[in-house]
Amino acid sequence: MMKVLQASYSIYALLLFILLMLVFGLFIIIPLIISPKGAKISFVFFRLWAGLWFFLCGVRYEVEGLEHIKKESSYIFIFNHRSFVDAPIIPVSVPKEVNAIGKKELSKIPIFGLIVDRVAVWVDRSSPQSRKESLRKVKEVIASGVSVMIAPEGTRNGTGETLLPFKKGAFRLSAETQTPILPMAIIGADKILPKGGKIMKPGKIRVIFSKEMSPPSSSDEDTILSYTEKGRNRLEAMLLTHE
Repeated sequence: MMKVLQASYSIYALLLFILLMLVFGLFIIIPLIISPKGAKISFVFFRLWAGLWFFLCGVRYEVEGLEHIKKESSYIFIFNHRSFVDAPIIPVSVPKEVNAIGKKELSKIPIFGLIVDRVAVWVDRSSPQSRKESLRKVKEVIASGVSVMIAPEGTRNGTGETLLPFKKGAFRLSAETQTPILPMAIIGADKILPKGGKIMKPGKIRVIFSKEMSPPSSSDEDTILSYTEKGRNRLEAMLLTHE
């Protein structure tokens, strides 16, 4: 009986996800088509979509450390990535417009990919040309005053380790654009829907923001390596302290 209930709930959550995407999709896309400044309006509807989905699915969330986020500043947010549920938790927890960097495979998800395409930079990690082009686009986003969201692990973590090894891209981008890194710990999302899992369940997610990390003045390899390790240590400490 329990398995039947869990499967029914998972199907309900999936269908609700699709339905809400269809309902809010036009309100997200149209402002962006009309004007680049429409992104602020689109982000409001992203928050409404994600918040309503969580509410109707019985998923609660709480956010700590918002005092570390300055409204007038742009950031490169880094976060630990263990669940697909990390995607909708971003718009309801980050109090400012953000663009995300994601794997190109996500753009192929029906409806979701079409809508999120407007506020994401997709990258094919197997293609050097794609990585170069995505870097150019991200720099344009930051130059426009919009923050970006990057998972430096590069993929969802399905291991028993707190974090996977970090890739250096976010930290090199921080140094080259002189944009501070702001660590964001997501706790509990993998209990709701783990990597590779097909059964979802209600629960609670905690999101914790840390103080920003000022970028180094140099972008040489040793400096970036040290900066990356510092960022990983900061995020790991946040997760170990609050889990």
